[in-house]
Amino acid sequence: MSEIEIRALAFDSPVARSLIRAALADLGQRYGGSGDETPVDAAEFVPPQGAFLVAYLDGEPVGCGGWRSHGDDTAELKRMYTAPTARGRGVARAVLAAVEESACYHGRKRMILECGDKQPEAIAMYTSAGYERIPNFGFYADAPGCLSFGRTL
Repeated sequence: MSEIEIRALAFDSPVARSLIRAALADLGQRYGGSGDETPVDAAEFVPPQGAFLVAYLDGEPVGCGGWRSHGDDTAELKRMYTAPTARGRGVARAVLAAVEESACYHGRKRMILECGDKQPEAIAMYTSAGYERIPNFGFYADAPGCLSFGRTL
């Protein structure tokens, strides 16, 4: 089994942008449109106010995820993605753990996220990682199918 390597990269780096485009394309296939219209600024993912992490498998970037501040002690998970060729190999769980560790290191005590009801594999992973439903928040709070989750770090 190959080892997953996690690296911090700038949100607007070429590798990160490529993975984010793939993530948005995946969401677009599931939900239509551009995939996610949530306003996101690369500056939000600069420590200590956030971070963006990329997973590598056999030297190839195959997944990503980041967090941005949501108040003083809460982090919001954004842009989680695993390439189809790497799914089922623990990449998403490794990224999630690394994102949580980064947020905790920077003083965040809670992680929250928005997810859609057409992402059953993501919902299963989040709930198995200890995330529980919370009241909807953010850009899609009132959208049909929006599910919000959170957990204490």
